[in-house]
Amino acid sequence: RIRKYVSSGRQCYIVYPLVEESEKVDLKSCIAAYEHLKHEIFSDFEVGLVHGKMETEEKDRVMQEFSKNRIQILVSTTVIEVGIDVSNATVMMIEHADRFGISQLHQLRGRVGRGDEESFCILMTDSKVTEDAKVRLDAMVNFSDGFALSEIDLQLRGPGELMGVRQSGLPDFRIADLRKDSKLIELTRADAILFGNPGDLEKEEIRGRFSEGRLLFSN
Repeated sequence: RIRKYVSSGRQCYIVYPLVEESEKVDLKSCIAAYEHLKHEIFSDFEVGLVHGKMETEEKDRVMQEFSKNRIQILVSTTVIEVGIDVSNATVMMIEHADRFGISQLHQLRGRVGRGDEESFCILMTDSKVTEDAKVRLDAMVNFSDGFALSEIDLQLRGPGELMGVRQSGLPDFRIADLRKDSKLIELTRADAILFGNPGDLEKEEIRGRFSEGRLLFSN
């Protein structure tokens, strides 16, 4: 698929999770893959490499070459997930896609399809994929809307701490399910704005309006 589109004049990203190979995790690295792809698979095309450990000047030079179509295939890490706009790049292949979060996959996918041509994002995985990873990958296949994907991500990872530093997981004190209780949170917020004086909460007629919101504060 990559060869077909690059041969027709289009460009391609191939994304890897690691810069260099690691003894701790059995994942392909972009440096090793670059050497293999450049010399053995796509030797008839110009293949470039960009990753976060490169000097800024070198990264900028490679990206300029890619934007001018002097490089047809760009091997990279997630360093390309923001700020890259090459309308002629219509294909992206993400290796070990099951190791990426939904938000990262969505950001990466946004690098293709910047022009009028039909574009593709190919998610590659190993044979063994966790259940959570299957949900993430299915979500990427079935949804392109960032809001829908963020709701699935919230359901998988948890909201983290509202008054702490953890950005995922369930909070120690459960105030609400931010996804399922969104309508209830909106109702409670509206009442809080309407009756902004804390002293008013002692009034019987106002306390009745909060009866539905008591679920928010149960342990």
